[in-house]
Amino acid sequence: MQNKIKVFESKQVRTVWDAEAEEWYFSVVNVVEVLTDSKDYQTARNYWKVLKSRLAAEGSELVTNCNRLKLPAADGKMRMTDVLDTKGVLRLVQSIPSPKAEPFKMWLAQVGSERLDEIADPEKAILRGADYYRAKGYTEGWINQRLQTIEMRKELTDEWRARGIQQDKDYAILTNEMTKAWSGLTVQEYKQVKGLKKENLRDNMTNIELVLNMLAEVTTTAISRQEQPETFDESKRIARRGGSVAKNARTDIESQLGQSVISPLNASNKPALEIQSSIPDSTDDGDPDGTASKKQ
Repeated sequence: MQNKIKVFESKQVRTVWDAEAEEWYFSVVNVVEVLTDSKDYQTARNYWKVLKSRLAAEGSELVTNCNRLKLPAADGKMRMTDVLDTKGVLRLVQSIPSPKAEPFKMWLAQVGSERLDEIADPEKAILRGADYYRAKGYTEGWINQRLQTIEMRKELTDEWRARGIQQDKDYAILTNEMTKAWSGLTVQEYKQVKGLKKENLRDNMTNIELVLNMLAEVTTTAISRQEQPETFDESKRIARRGGSVAKNARTDIESQLGQSVISPLNASNKPALEIQSSIPDSTDDGDPDGTASKKQ
């Protein structure tokens, strides 16, 4: 996640870029503050509280699709706040009578034009993603690997969507099945190994872990495209099969390294995530199976 402050007619709108979803999210209260010409943040917050309750009572999808992410508050601390993606903000604009509706829509389109440029020229998205991780202090080798995993993940979620899977919770279930199949851990258990809470697991994986996770996703995508599952349970079985392929690769790597590739390393030590391991050469010691290097 990358936080930014964007300005509309001298008013600040806090935004966050989700590199994984490739989507901008906007602070709802800041948007309300702009559209209602609120005198201060608290006034806009109260307006949103009332509007949110009314929309919820009406069964509006706007409230259902409203997420909560950490954004910088006035005191400089990161605090959870309601956010909406671009589509959600456009719906919000329709819910608030305001002479600034059209100018704000144009501003929103300008913010989104960066994404449209990337659709026309994917290289721009790659370069921006690299700049984001570079600014965070990741190594070039790790960044190259991470950007590949983002593209493979998108292909997988596109395939799941084509199979009629729409809900985030369903994506999470399938991801969990696949992750456990190759790593032996659920996503939550994997995060515990790395000492994570809400952080992105992939942003805390070593390059070897990224490769194995990507192999599971690529394989799952390929099987799903070939078999075209019609039910969620069928997609779960395919996710486990894709993960099993990566598990076999993991077992082979670990037999060569003599240690587990499931690492407690996380992004607190970013250079360490690019593991510079050399797999033993079986011709050096007359041990063609590499068994001598295994840890008992």
